[in-house]
Formats: sequence, structure tokens, C-alpha cells
Amino acid sequence: MYGNVPISPVNSISEHVYTALKKEILAGDLQPGARLLVLEIAKKFNISQAPVREALERLKSAGFITGIPNKGSVVSNITSKEIRDIFELREIIEGFAVRRSMEHLIEEDFLYLEDIIHKMDLAHEQNDILNILELDMEFHGFFYRRCDNHMILELWNRMRIKVMRFMAISNRHYSTDELADWHLRLVEVLRSGDTVLAEQTFIEHMHSYKMIHLN
Repeated sequence: MYGNVPISPVNSISEHVYTALKKEILAGDLQPGARLLVLEIAKKFNISQAPVREALERLKSAGFITGIPNKGSVVSNITSKEIRDIFELREIIEGFAVRRSMEHLIEEDFLYLEDIIHKMDLAHEQNDILNILELDMEFHGFFYRRCDNHMILELWNRMRIKVMRFMAISNRHYSTDELADWHLRLVEVLRSGDTVLAEQTFIEHMHSYKMIHLN
């Protein structure tokens, strides 16, 4: 039970399948273009087809997979051009989001961000790539939510999955040793109250990441 609402066994199984397939996509075990067949997945998990279909619909809504005529569900593609375009857009709107958010930040916000970084460090120690990615997105997504601009938040929600997938690919080849330290430096700049420096530091963070992993 969750509150007074019973949890459906189908929903619980569907959540398990959704998370497992999501991890496989982010880990690169399921490459772009790979077909996801309901019968094969149901057989793999030894379950009925209903929770598989539900999980695939969730993956489709999140942008991890897409429907292709005569092929069914396949892992969606992501190109270098898309990633470059997304990073260029992020450098513009995230700087703005950070600057606007700083007008309203309180100690509770800094503690929230530092807690995310602490969890990020633990996830790195456990080599939990999916958790690292989600925490990284939670950290940066904070500013898109906090700046109180619905259009900017909508843009972030649209590009978030592709950012995660790109980072998942690059993190297989580059260490995440300094990821938590990088974000601690970002919080230090936020605490300084210098909006110009904060915007520049966030843009530098994104720009350097793009240069390292896209060149």
C-alpha cells in the first residue's frame, strides 16, 4: 500500500522492467537502433506482456526509445550534432537560470545542492553510473526549476534525456573521479554571491566537458 492506494503488481513489475531497460540503454548494452521486442523482453524477465508494454510506453515518453514502422520499438538515436547543439543551448540558458536563481537562494538550497554532491561521491565509489547521471541532472535541473521560467524548464525537460545519454557514453571512457569536486566548486561560487562569476563558472564547466568529450 502507498497511503490508501494499493500498488498494482503489474505496475511494480513494469517499474522493474523500465529501470532495467533504462540502465541497459544508458550503459550502452542496448545501442541506438536496437529493437525492443515485447515477446523477447517478457521471456527474458519471465513475465506477461502487459508490464513490458507499459515499461516500453514509459521509455518512449521519456525519449529513450522511439517507434519505427515495421520495426516496432527501437532505442532512439543521438548524434554528435545534437549534442553540440544541446551544449550550446545549455551554455546560454543555464547561465541565465543560475543568475536568476541566485537572487533567491537561501542556506537550505546550498545544503540541498551539497547533499546531492555527497550522494554523487558515494555513487562514484559504488560505480553506480545511473545514479551518478541522475544526481548530476538533479543538480543542474535545480536551477532550471528555481529560476521560475517555465519555458526554460520546458527546454531542460526536453533535452535532459539526451544529455544523460551522452554523458553515459562519455563516462564509459573517462573517469568521474573529479565530478563531485567540480560541483563543489560550483557551489562555492554560488555562495560567493558573484552572479557574473557564477554564470561564467557554470558555462566553463559545461564548455570544458563538451570539449573533452566531443573532440
